[in-house]
Amino acid sequence: MRGLVSMRSLARMRSLAARLTVCGLAVCGLAVCGLAVCASALCALPLTAQTATTTAAQTSAAQTATTTAAAVARRVDEHYNHLHTLQAQFREQYSGMGMEREESGTLLLERPGRMRWNYSEPAGKYFLLDGHYAYFYAVGNEQVTRMRASQLDDLRSPLRFLLGHTRIAAELDGLKMTQAGAEFVLSGVPHGAARRIGSVELTVTADGRITVMVIRELDGSVTRFALSGEQDNPKLAPETFHFTAPAGIPVSDGLPPA
Repeated sequence: MRGLVSMRSLARMRSLAARLTVCGLAVCGLAVCGLAVCASALCALPLTAQTATTTAAQTSAAQTATTTAAAVARRVDEHYNHLHTLQAQFREQYSGMGMEREESGTLLLERPGRMRWNYSEPAGKYFLLDGHYAYFYAVGNEQVTRMRASQLDDLRSPLRFLLGHTRIAAELDGLKMTQAGAEFVLSGVPHGAARRIGSVELTVTADGRITVMVIRELDGSVTRFALSGEQDNPKLAPETFHFTAPAGIPVSDGLPPA
């Protein structure tokens, strides 16, 4: 009887082992004190987790190695160099010379080197670069200020290069990079502007979009442009970058105010 029970028990254990094997588990052996089952999936899990961790670490190390100032600058170049037009909302903040100012509006860009800043705060103010001349006007001014684009020394002007043939590494001397969360900050001194500007900082997304530009002047003034709602290649009206003087307002050559 005991032999029969033992045989029946052994049969049940073999049946159980077969079912476990079908479920993806390997039976490592039967011990005298009972059934010892080693599940192959469970045995492999630590190795799989270890492999995944190693792969993630290798990927992270590779990303760190390739995320240099030059590499991030190239992402910016690649993003903007394929665009023909660009539209974005901007917020401009200025601090210096004993005053603070905050303004906002819409920025429009068109290749090559055309730019228009339409201010909603304060309303009626605009800055236009038609590729040859820059024009500045604000409601209440007695004249429109004009100057040649080649002579322009305005803090808004660096952004016009976004729709030229962008080469951030060539525009900023001493290019450096730091990481700010998921974004990167490129910094340097605009080529040929070292006598006025201490540094320009560009906050850049992983896909090369500029979200913030901070300009630090040697006199301690700081201007910050924050860009949002960027639209790539929007259709812009033909007259967007054509200057028309307001009725009764003369045009005078000179340097536009800040």
